[in-house]
This record gives sequence, C-alpha cells and structure tokens, in this order.
Amino acid sequence: MLRNRYCSLSSILALLVGALASALTASSPAPAQTTAKPALEGAELLTALRAGGYVLYFRHADTDHTQKDTQGMNFDDCDAQRNLTDRGRDNARAIGEAFRALRIPTGAVLASPYCRTVETAMLAFGAAEKSMAVREGGPLPPGSPGRFTALAALLSSPPAPGVNTVIVGHAYPFYALVGGQYLDEGEAAVVRPRSTNFEVVARVWAKQWRALGPPAGDR
Repeated sequence: MLRNRYCSLSSILALLVGALASALTASSPAPAQTTAKPALEGAELLTALRAGGYVLYFRHADTDHTQKDTQGMNFDDCDAQRNLTDRGRDNARAIGEAFRALRIPTGAVLASPYCRTVETAMLAFGAAEKSMAVREGGPLPPGSPGRFTALAALLSSPPAPGVNTVIVGHAYPFYALVGGQYLDEGEAAVVRPRSTNFEVVARVWAKQWRALGPPAGDR
C-alpha cells in the first residue's frame, strides 16, 4: 500500500514538473535578434547607412569610473552619477564630425536619461530625446526572459525613410538582448530592424567611422 502511495505521489510530481516546464517554455520569448554573417563593413556598410533604414545603438562615450551612480538619484543631477571624461567628450564630437563628413543621415536621436548618455548624444548629434525605454528593465528580476522589451521594440522599429535612428544607451541592456561581448564605451552596433525583431549587421568603434570612407584628399 505504501508502495502504491509512493508511486502515485511520484506520478503527480512528474506531471507537475512537466506542466511547469511547458509553462516556462511557452512564456519565454523567441530570440529578439540575429547576427548577420558576414557582417557589413567598409564601403558596403557606408553605402547601406547612407541609404538609411538602420538603428545605430551607441554605448555612451568614455566615462570616469572613479565616479559612481547614486541609487535613487535624480537623472538631472550629474554630480550624483558617473560622467564623461574629456576624452569621452572628444570622442563623442569626433563621432559627430565623422557622420557629417561621411554624409550618414540621422533622424530621431534617443538617449537614456543619464547625464553621460545625453551628453554623448548632444555632442555627437546635437540632439537628445530622453527615453526611459532605452534603459528600463521592467519589473522582472535581472536574468529573467523578457527584460528590456521596450528597448527591443525600439531596435525593431524601422526609422523614417532615408534616415537612421540613433540610440545612445548603456552596455548591459544591449548585452542582455544580444549577448556576445559588451559594447565598449563609444562603440556602436548597427542594427537592421525587422518590425518584430532585429538583426545586428556590424559593430563600429568610435575611431573606426572615418575609415569607412575614402581618405580625406580623395573625397
């Protein structure tokens, strides 16, 4: 009798575990992105960007890592958070100069509300629309499937015709969606939006933009 009761409990437990696994599988979102292989580069990448239709996700430029973000801070209080260094400001300006020299068209420029992301966007592109969607992880705990869905939606949204959308954010939210290696400070991921998902087609460091075009004397 005890053996029958043990078998019955084991069967019930197995059914519960199976049901839970099925529920978790059903609730986990499909991968939000893919990575193009081979990646776009050089003249091919420049031609694609000049035609528009991409989302350029930048990690903010170089920061002072001796500074720390204060928990619960006001995003407008730059003294309470990590900020750009002079080198970071120079690199942000250089990115903007390269875009103008290469004639890469940009439309909307969105930035996480942190001072370092807003300043990077302003110095590089002269505009910054603050957007919590760039950094908001939602109510789920770290590591949960489905975090950063708002950012995934931005990366999946096609820009206006003939321009590229710029997003200036942070390393972790993009890594959480894409995996691989963290973006360096000032590095950008070039994303091809597909309405319901997106594809990463290139990664470009801050000082690589100029190399996409011909030498200055040949332009």
